[in-house]
Amino acid sequence: MNTLSYKTKSVRKEDVQREWHIIDAEGLVVGRVATKIATILRGKHKPSYTPHIDCGDCVIVVNAEKIRFTGNKMADKRYLSHTGYPGGQRVRTPNDLLAKKPFAIIESAVKGMLPKTKLGRAMFKKMFVYIGPEHPHQAQQPKKIEL
Repeated sequence: MNTLSYKTKSVRKEDVQREWHIIDAEGLVVGRVATKIATILRGKHKPSYTPHIDCGDCVIVVNAEKIRFTGNKMADKRYLSHTGYPGGQRVRTPNDLLAKKPFAIIESAVKGMLPKTKLGRAMFKKMFVYIGPEHPHQAQQPKKIEL
């Protein structure tokens, strides 16, 4: 009988090696780029992925205002929010958000793909979205990811 035993390595939060990645969102489709960002934030692209540990990397997204939608989503899609007061439901279209807060489109797409727990909120804090090609994270030497 073969007595080889393979152990699954479980990474500790102290042993996590974080990297920085930069994604240029110019001309990219929202959902496709959001899935890639969520995968990196969770750490599922690493062989040492552990579900209960925040082992993901940091992501910088630039050119958030140049993101695009497929089909008629630019006119048909709705972003709902509520003020907390009676009758306080607010509806916005992607056109409205692109004019006022273009980073909110990517943030809401990625946030919906992360776990709805303390761990998911900690993962979300490692994403930085910027309008335009400039960002203040040059010191971290981010690696460019082509999508």
